[in-house]
Amino acid sequence: MIDSYESVVSRRPFVVRRRVRWSDCDPAGVVYTGKFTEYVLNAATLFASELAQGEPAAWRRSLGVDTPCKGMALEFHRALWPEEEFEMLLDVPEVREHGYDLRIEATQSGTPIFSARFSPICIRRDARVRAPIPVELLNALAPFRTNS
Repeated sequence: MIDSYESVVSRRPFVVRRRVRWSDCDPAGVVYTGKFTEYVLNAATLFASELAQGEPAAWRRSLGVDTPCKGMALEFHRALWPEEEFEMLLDVPEVREHGYDLRIEATQSGTPIFSARFSPICIRRDARVRAPIPVELLNALAPFRTNS
């Protein structure tokens, strides 16, 4: 049996479960700081697949936009060790004209691990300038909106 290190365990709310790999850790067995960025990006990619109901790149092409990262922030609450599992809850606390924020709260049995903000911005595919968020994307984000 192939055992995945990352999977979506809930769609509403959107939750990703991740297990720490030995390769994520330094020789002392603590997760490298840079790996947390990878955890956030992977969770954001899975969230984008949920928004697209399939392949996010094809969906964004059909909308005429790309959604690169404009900003990202991380706050660490506790270290992670090999083979530990944790969950990341994603929601959308803010939507602006051209972009939105994803909030990622990582926990292990209710204990905070890290908090992150990932901020995509919409850009036109044909001109590579910012663009208003397409209505279809706004509608897909709506079920994940929170009041901050």
